[in-house]
Amino acid sequence: MTDAIRYHKDQDNIVVLTIDMPGQSANTMNAVYREAMAATVDRLEAEKDSIAGVIITSAKKTFFAGGDLNELIKVTKADASNFYHMVLGIKAQLRRLELLGKPVVAAINGAALGGGWEICLACHQRIALDNSSVQIGLPEVTLGLLPGGGGVVRMVRLLGLEKALPYLAEGKKARPDAALKAGLIHQLATDKDDMMAKARAWINANPDAKQPWDTPGYKIPGGTPASPNVAQMLAIAPSVLRDKTKGCFPAPEKIMCAAVEGAQVDFDTAQLIETRYFTELTTGQVAKNMIGTFWFQLNEINAGGSRPKGFAPSVTRRVGVLGAGMMGAGIAYVSAAAGIEVVLKDVSLQAAEKGKAYSATLLDKKVSRGHMSAEKRDAFLALIKPSDNEADFAGCDLIIEAVFEDRELKAKVTAAAEQHALSDAVIASNTSTLPITGLAKAVAKAEKFIGLHFFSPVDKMPLVEIIRGEHTSDETLARAFDYVMQIKKTPIVVNDRRGFFTSRVFGTFTNEGIAMLGEGVSAALIENEARKAGMPVGPLAISDEVSMSLMNHVRQQSIKDLAAEGKQLPEHKAFAVIDMMLNEYKRPGKAAGGGFYEYPQGAKKHLWPELKARFEQASAQISQQDVRDRILFIQAIETVRCLEEGVLTSVADANVGSIFGIGFAAWTGGTLQFINQYGVQDFVARAEYLAQQYGERFNPPALLLDKAAKGEAF
Repeated sequence: MTDAIRYHKDQDNIVVLTIDMPGQSANTMNAVYREAMAATVDRLEAEKDSIAGVIITSAKKTFFAGGDLNELIKVTKADASNFYHMVLGIKAQLRRLELLGKPVVAAINGAALGGGWEICLACHQRIALDNSSVQIGLPEVTLGLLPGGGGVVRMVRLLGLEKALPYLAEGKKARPDAALKAGLIHQLATDKDDMMAKARAWINANPDAKQPWDTPGYKIPGGTPASPNVAQMLAIAPSVLRDKTKGCFPAPEKIMCAAVEGAQVDFDTAQLIETRYFTELTTGQVAKNMIGTFWFQLNEINAGGSRPKGFAPSVTRRVGVLGAGMMGAGIAYVSAAAGIEVVLKDVSLQAAEKGKAYSATLLDKKVSRGHMSAEKRDAFLALIKPSDNEADFAGCDLIIEAVFEDRELKAKVTAAAEQHALSDAVIASNTSTLPITGLAKAVAKAEKFIGLHFFSPVDKMPLVEIIRGEHTSDETLARAFDYVMQIKKTPIVVNDRRGFFTSRVFGTFTNEGIAMLGEGVSAALIENEARKAGMPVGPLAISDEVSMSLMNHVRQQSIKDLAAEGKQLPEHKAFAVIDMMLNEYKRPGKAAGGGFYEYPQGAKKHLWPELKARFEQASAQISQQDVRDRILFIQAIETVRCLEEGVLTSVADANVGSIFGIGFAAWTGGTLQFINQYGVQDFVARAEYLAQQYGERFNPPALLLDKAAKGEAF
């Protein structure tokens, strides 16, 4: 036997299988596992007559992590046949286990996700530790895959189609208590000993255990696709799903196919159907894009890839937040959520109290849903101290300024705060566009000054863009990075330039959409094609959210700053449209009651009907593909410029930042991966076409031309 699965038979003839993959922090379904499982199942079958039952558990902190992504990302179309048969082999092992004729129990001592949960599903009884660190689910869809180890087949047979789909197509996860209620597991255990005792007791009480689906007369809960109520749901489900995925994400659609088709045939045929769809997705490009970015590059960032080396980890204990508006209130909330004391200051105590009330509202929702106790809420809120006095910043080791995008105002408040905070406090600005080096002039210690650009709403958005000014020290950067990790956000690190990385790329997205409207392209076409390209919201809708008055304010500030440097802001077709919307039509955006969209009370927003008469021209319509490409290409090209100028220093920061920060189409794996998967040379050719048709902003930067000439990817 290998060490990967330890086989121990006790005095009651119960075999305990302990999965412990050598040299790994988590168990995965790699070649070592497959060999070990094959040998284990052979031995169980050979010794079957002297066995009372089997308990499967893990020696790791987690139960089992799932498929080996190092293997999966490398599978090409040429490997499809071998891969398909290998997956069928994994399934056959689990099938032999559940048909052993002896009770098999999963003793779930930690998180069981993906392939780990699929092993549990092949057991007759599932007992989990009642611990909040234990999570159960099938998150494969978030990486562009489907559960390929029997997960689709068994979940549908366990819960029925309707109840299984959220776990399969949305990757919904459950904690042990919720999993028990949902019927995913059978029992909870207080600790490891209790779990093993319950497993043994169940084996002794159920010597002839069988899976429900292997019991004569079994019917799928809720009915098959032929049952009227399920047929009714399935009549609308594909269009609801297509509305969500916009056809960009094949995985949820293939999951639905595998689930519905598999529910109409016997178990073994359903396994074949699942394996075919799994092979199709694994060999496809979207899964490669998503695994590369959401797994490998995200892990590289979270492991401190962009953090300066040689500095001990730091912990922020007391943070001072300047400005209690939307952003400041959100920063106070996520800091207090991490157990950090917060001083939330505004011009009046009333304004600061209003900022604290934002946290109270969010927490009251959690209490009403039973996700948090009233005591925990009160303890959380006690960490936030509203103030109208800088003196309250005494003892703060971090100050974050989150006031209006105005250089003079920012300078005034940060200088005052610096005087009262700890002498070695890090001073940060939550600016989205103003260069950090210029803002640092307001403080005494420019080396302690840094940009921390949060995204709205702060409690939901996972990213923080850390901006290093010319004088920011490595130690300050390391401390800022540690704070971002402490509040459970994803940090990307960029160098200082106007607009940094995310705001620059975001600006190209909104400007391109607005420019097309100015050219006479239909507003509905622009918005629909942006969503079909995979953007969560169209450029006109998002411009309304941000407000065109703010866009104009940022532009005016840039014009002023550039003039001081003897430079000019390049003209853009979008500016004239924004000026008309503001000055002529008095429609600055959503907060002011209307912009490109109308916002009727209690009804869905819709495009302002006047856009047709005032902007659209029948002769100006362009192809859907051109609209889509202009929106994606301009953002990818701007990202390359950021890399070329040294604003970005890593591909991981570019890809993760573009998706988490500005909602770039997730199916692509990010702005630079979009270029890789398109093919660098093909991308250059298409960019040159767009430049001829629509303007020189689409000209490929030198770095891109260089990569194409060398046949390299990013």
